[in-house]
Amino acid sequence: MISFRISFRYLHHFITARNTRGFGIHSPFMFQFTRFVICEKNPFYNFIAIENLRNSLKKNKRKLLVTDFGTGSDNEKTIASIAKSSLKPANQAQLLFRICYYLKSQNVLEFGTSLGVTTSYLASSSTEIKCVSLEGSPEIAQVAIENFEKLGIKNIEVIIGNIDETLEQVLSSIPKLDLVFIDANHRSEALIKYFDMCLLKGDNDTVFVIDDIYWSKDMEKAWSLLKAHSSVTTTIDLFCMGIIFLNKNLTKSNYIMRY
Repeated sequence: MISFRISFRYLHHFITARNTRGFGIHSPFMFQFTRFVICEKNPFYNFIAIENLRNSLKKNKRKLLVTDFGTGSDNEKTIASIAKSSLKPANQAQLLFRICYYLKSQNVLEFGTSLGVTTSYLASSSTEIKCVSLEGSPEIAQVAIENFEKLGIKNIEVIIGNIDETLEQVLSSIPKLDLVFIDANHRSEALIKYFDMCLLKGDNDTVFVIDDIYWSKDMEKAWSLLKAHSSVTTTIDLFCMGIIFLNKNLTKSNYIMRY
């Protein structure tokens, strides 16, 4: 059930957001990004296969023992219940595809594989992409790997284990990061920590996408801290997620957009 706080925040976002398909944005880069990434809705050839997979997962009654590093407990869940509650909606996952496609990303890091639907979108925009995805639960990770095989996607590496324990070694093996998608630990302390660690492998063209920026007051706090970060120039607030640019050619600004 959606909380009153989130409903109120969404109403405020809807009222203050700009929805001009880029018109009125002075930065040429941000104008093009808004028109051809945020506002673009045309499907790509691979969307149908991934969405067919999503639909099959929502009907799958297979049970998994899910490890929750946040609580330290294991819970039994069906694949269907995970698919219905945890997977990013199609339009949001497809936005991540378009970001990778538009920016010609080659080194992608994802925090939170889940069943691999969003990962498949991230990795399938180009065979040149090397997508590394971090997942805490071994049984969920195994289902994701099976899904990549069904889709014929071969450029994904899944790292299984507590992200706090695996991230440093993963980053040491990546030359640079082009796109980072963080959809894992929904605590400000962890989010800022992950951002700062990944920042060491970033450059002027690196883009971060932060999921669920209004999930809680704590996540709102984290989003505010990231917007003010000295390495961050422009940000886009879509309510469902936030996009962060490090490009020093952009001015310090935050765009609020409907999506």
